[in-house]
Amino acid sequence: MKLILAIVSNDDSGAVSSALTRGGFSVTKLATTGGFLMAGNMTLLICGVEDEKVDEVIGIIAKHSRRRTQVVPSTSTMDVGMYSSFPVEVTVGGSTIFVLNVDRFEKV
Repeated sequence: MKLILAIVSNDDSGAVSSALTRGGFSVTKLATTGGFLMAGNMTLLICGVEDEKVDEVIGIIAKHSRRRTQVVPSTSTMDVGMYSSFPVEVTVGGSTIFVLNVDRFEKV
């Protein structure tokens, strides 16, 4: 049995969690914030996944979350103490997935 942690962009989280629920998987959503862009994410806990269903869960997540590019402002400092702001293109979205072994799982 596995616990799957999936960190998904807020833009994709609704579609991912709905698809997982339709697939019969138990999903708990936690609102989280990324450290680099301080952008909103959703961390999904998919509990009690049978070993043979792990690839199905990962496939659903991959199908409903996608990477995209976004332009964000960046600040650099010049040697004379002045700051300059210029846009930087970064890749956002997609998902980060962790699959953990579960020694015991109970619903009471």
